[in-house]
Amino acid sequence: MASSEEGLKQQLEELQKQLGKKQKFEDAVSSIKSLFLKFYPSASTSLRKTFYTVICRVATILKTRYTAPGFWHAGLGLFEQAEVLVSDSSEKEHLKNCIAQAKEQLNLAQNPPDVSSSSSRGGYLFEGHLTVDPEPPEPLWLLQSNLMRAASILEAESAGGPSDHNNTTRNASAMLEELISNLDDIIPEIMVPDNESRVPKAPPASKEVVAKLPVITLTEEILARLGQDAECAICKENLVVNDKMQELPCKHTFHPPCLKPWLDEHNSCPICRHELQTDDHVYESWKECEKEAEEERKGAANAVRGGEFIFI
Repeated sequence: MASSEEGLKQQLEELQKQLGKKQKFEDAVSSIKSLFLKFYPSASTSLRKTFYTVICRVATILKTRYTAPGFWHAGLGLFEQAEVLVSDSSEKEHLKNCIAQAKEQLNLAQNPPDVSSSSSRGGYLFEGHLTVDPEPPEPLWLLQSNLMRAASILEAESAGGPSDHNNTTRNASAMLEELISNLDDIIPEIMVPDNESRVPKAPPASKEVVAKLPVITLTEEILARLGQDAECAICKENLVVNDKMQELPCKHTFHPPCLKPWLDEHNSCPICRHELQTDDHVYESWKECEKEAEEERKGAANAVRGGEFIFI
């Protein structure tokens, strides 16, 4: 049994290599699916892990290299069969995500978005132009500021403020109602101790900046420099030859489909926390002010240390 499983593992490793060749991808996926259905139910834990690793590799290659519907149909069939048979909860959840991504990709391929009707879904006025996309949500730090302002207005009214501010009070009440749904995000930030700096969460990275990030294709030489166990720090998939990787200014690289949602949510390198420029002018101005303030603090500290040195 052990020898036959070793043979299966070698066969799966060979099929995994074929996934990297576009003309062999669909046949390789079909073979993986056949082997999975035949041998997975009675396979050992080790062989099951090998099957799962190869299936994850199919998902990674689809996200990073191939966009044709035929490739995604092949992957979807494999993911659906695997999701039915795997028992590990984390593996099952990951496969459900793979299925959802494949269905989304296939739906987009069959029904591309109609830009002409996008405005019916709601645009907004920005710098004198009506945009196509819906208005983005307000940044968290601005929601915090609005919450504190509305609370101050209502507190003044309840303390016996002038009666001719009814409209202001109504607006403040409406603002509070709107902000209630964001309390889970706002309160943890507001509850920062007074002696700590309240740093606003960085908005998503600028789309233009992200689009200009260089994309490189991994070669044997690059992989040798990265090391045998090199992986994408976001999806944790091991890197192989011909993987496309997007490079941040800090020189760390990641799969492009992994990097974009990460930057939308965190806007910083997952490894060194280098932050990219945003499209939020207010936030960028805040960063500049903080940078200047930090330089002033360092200058003052150096002056104090220098003065102490002189008087000793």
